[in-house]
Amino acid sequence: MKPLREVAMSYMALAEAQKKLQEGMYREAAAESVKAMEISGTMPPEEAFDHDGFEGLCHAVLAPAQAGLGEYGQCLQSAERALRYFNRRGELQQDEGKGWIAVVFSRAVALQETGSPEEAARGLRIAGEMIAERRGDLPGREEMLREIGERLSSLGGVSKPAEKPPYRAWWEFWS
Repeated sequence: MKPLREVAMSYMALAEAQKKLQEGMYREAAAESVKAMEISGTMPPEEAFDHDGFEGLCHAVLAPAQAGLGEYGQCLQSAERALRYFNRRGELQQDEGKGWIAVVFSRAVALQETGSPEEAARGLRIAGEMIAERRGDLPGREEMLREIGERLSSLGGVSKPAEKPPYRAWWEFWS
């Protein structure tokens, strides 16, 4: 049987981290994400709890929080850990799709800020495509699209693909 108290506390901390992130309280969001992972880490690995998936969701909040704090090196690490989860099991149209988009976007921002303009431009274009493909609500949609446009234009020639990319279905974003 799952240790219900730890599961509940982990998910409450994750929900609080998501709330703080939406409010722009990046330091608090990062702290709550770490707290959620610490609580879930107290459960034995043999328990019927998806530790990897939960950590992926926590890193999906942690990466944008770290980008908001200007901690781009750590943001890249968190984004990579979150993308391991999303690239295997992500569903763009589900609620977790919001986190997937945020991670792809945060990773691209971190790549640009750490001096990888080609990879950043590619990531920004993918984030823009994911936003366009996603149906339903996406908090901060217009702001993200505006920032993607600004960042791509600041990258100059790097930001322009040689030709119009062909249509890609949602499951192809990560391949």
